[in-house]
Amino acid sequence: MMKRINIYTDGACSNNPGPGGWGAVLIYKGNEKRISGFEPESTNNRMEMTAVIKALEMLREPCSVTLHTDSAYIHDAFAKRWIDNWQTNGWKTTNKKPVENKDLWERILSLAAPNRMTWRKVKGHSDDKYNNICDELATKAIKDNVEK
Repeated sequence: MMKRINIYTDGACSNNPGPGGWGAVLIYKGNEKRISGFEPESTNNRMEMTAVIKALEMLREPCSVTLHTDSAYIHDAFAKRWIDNWQTNGWKTTNKKPVENKDLWERILSLAAPNRMTWRKVKGHSDDKYNNICDELATKAIKDNVEK
C-alpha cells in the first residue's frame, strides 16, 4: 500500500524576473513538513516549479501524491496533458516555440514518475490554509535573503 501524501506548493518572485522564493508543505498522517528556499535571480514560474521539485525530492519511496498548486501553468501542464504534447513535439509549444523551463519540467517528470500523482488547482491568495502557508514561506524566503 502506497503512502498517501498531500503536498502544497507556491512560488513568488519580486519584480519577475528578480529575487525568488518558494515554499512547500508536505502532509502525511497529520504531520506537516515545511520547506522553503531562495534564488537570487528567477521568475515566478521557475519558483512555482522549484517548489514542486523540492517537495518531490523529499519523498523517500513511491507515494500516492496529491499535489496542490495555485499555478495554472503547472496544473494545466499535467491535467490538460500539455506536457505530453510538448514531449511528443520535441519540447515545442503548439506555436512551434521552445518550451520554457524545459530543465525544470524534465526534473518534475523524473521525480513524479515513481509516484501516483494527482494534480489539484487551488485558488491562490484566498482561504486555502496550506496555500497561504506556502505563500508566506516563499515571500519570507525573499525577504530574508534580499538586502535591505
